[in-house]
Amino acid sequence: MIAMQAHPERTLLAPGLEISRLVCGLWQVADIEKDGTIIDPEQGADALEAYARAGFDTFDMADHYGSAEIITGHLLKRFAAVGPRPRAFTKWCPEPGPMTRDIVRRGVEERLQRLGVDRIDLLQFHWWTFEHPAWLDALHEMQAMKQEGLIGALGLTNVDAAHLALALADGIEIASNQVSFSLVDRRAAGALSDLCATSGVKLLAYGTLCGGFLSEKWLGQPEPASIADWSRSKYKRFIDTAGGWEPYQAILRAASEIARKHGVSLSNVASRWVLEHEAVAATIIGARLGESEHRDDNLNVFRFALDAEDHALLDAAFAETKPIPGDCGDEYRKPPFLTASGDLSHHLDAIPSVYQAEPVPGRPGRLRVSSGSIWEPIAGYSRAVRIGNRVLVSGTTATHGTDRCVAPGDAGAQATYILDKIAASLNPLGAKMEDVVRTRIYLKDAEKWEPVSRAHGRVFGTVLPANTLIEAGNLIGDYEVEIEVEAIVEG
Repeated sequence: MIAMQAHPERTLLAPGLEISRLVCGLWQVADIEKDGTIIDPEQGADALEAYARAGFDTFDMADHYGSAEIITGHLLKRFAAVGPRPRAFTKWCPEPGPMTRDIVRRGVEERLQRLGVDRIDLLQFHWWTFEHPAWLDALHEMQAMKQEGLIGALGLTNVDAAHLALALADGIEIASNQVSFSLVDRRAAGALSDLCATSGVKLLAYGTLCGGFLSEKWLGQPEPASIADWSRSKYKRFIDTAGGWEPYQAILRAASEIARKHGVSLSNVASRWVLEHEAVAATIIGARLGESEHRDDNLNVFRFALDAEDHALLDAAFAETKPIPGDCGDEYRKPPFLTASGDLSHHLDAIPSVYQAEPVPGRPGRLRVSSGSIWEPIAGYSRAVRIGNRVLVSGTTATHGTDRCVAPGDAGAQATYILDKIAASLNPLGAKMEDVVRTRIYLKDAEKWEPVSRAHGRVFGTVLPANTLIEAGNLIGDYEVEIEVEAIVEG
């Protein structure tokens, strides 16, 4: 007999920001409106109000979820004079490019206007490529808006542990990171959770039910030949990458056995497994506008706990799968692109290079790249030069823009930034990090070798170029590390 639970558990995500541990995701709005039909905002607000009254009073949306922000704005108006209002999280997902003060403020102010609020409870930021360093400009401007009271808390979405650590080391106050986390995609239980334990950042987990694949409906069923809807197409790619249909079925069988033992649904087990991770503040469930029968079932996740026997069953099933490669968010930034289309074509037209190659006067066939650092014209050098099929990248420091040192004192964070900058320098010259054959690392303090080496390993762990690492003594300014590389482009 399981104890009854009237409302979802609650947690404190940030000072003054108490939320439901089951957050209602509003991506369904975009699906409903994809043919041009717009949901009446008052009718949509009626559906959301039913959730809020039942204790599911925290809603998550994004700038591209159709009219979800507008619908939520209509909901919030109803609570203006009647006590605590529901919590509204939204995301800003701009295309890569310069993030000037005006661009950032326009993006945030549009969220404020659509929600009809003076302050956004949690604004989450997504960035498509870390090779474009303007993501830090955007975060610093949003931090300023947070200090002005226009943003309650800042969050990230689809950011890996290394870049979350970089943002924190660069002085950004991050409350949360929204990432994929499920019985199939367990990446968030690794380095990201370790960082959360030391930083206090919390995870908001989406994809916990893999678009419905983690339910009794699919237990023992044959593999579908085709999938019509975008959400399931995306999560089928995760299943394929994790080893395919049979290892996935092994997870379903284990979760089903645990569900029968506790008198709950298979989906409850999938959600409970994620919620029991200390780093996880909440899971995000799809809000079904006009439907309510699943709310009681969702509450079952708070009516039981997984024991050692349950974890042993799941661990045995996990052992039959392959880990999803990389870290959280990599599915949007590098192959294999685990999106509905298998690439970014339904998100972006293209990802622009942050730097441009230019011919070297008087040297036919030779190209060079400048990063805009004040030191390049003063000292007379290029960030990178291509001669034939050989690309040489100068010693690179964590210099942002013309002269700002990123993450002063943090060698690992600086190395992460530097390696992004090197990748951006190679790109316009027709080279990739996979083409790198030699790296040289210069440290101010040899005792900081490990975080720098780990950053190097995250990028070059399968490339395995020749490497030299030495203590160089004092580097100019607040720089802890400098890295140079050589690449050879085949063909």
